[in-house]
Amino acid sequence: MIAQPYQLYVERRDRTKNMSRFYAMSIEPNLFGEACLVRRWGRIGAKGQSMIHHFERERDAVVLFLDLTRQKQNRGYRTLSDCNP
Repeated sequence: MIAQPYQLYVERRDRTKNMSRFYAMSIEPNLFGEACLVRRWGRIGAKGQSMIHHFERERDAVVLFLDLTRQKQNRGYRTLSDCNP
């Protein structure tokens, strides 16, 4: 069982490079009680790609979630509230 919800949606836009990308993550339980980190990414407005990581412990999923969040922030991805002040 997931102790608290973990969800993230960030975007990276750069008109000079014609860049308009999104990145979304969430930690969800599967039918067997494992924690799954679900990731989706791609061009805004497109279906994009997805990947699911399975973990026996929620803690491991949270560690990867936080690490990927830091990586995306360092690459210029921002939440919608940061993009539209």
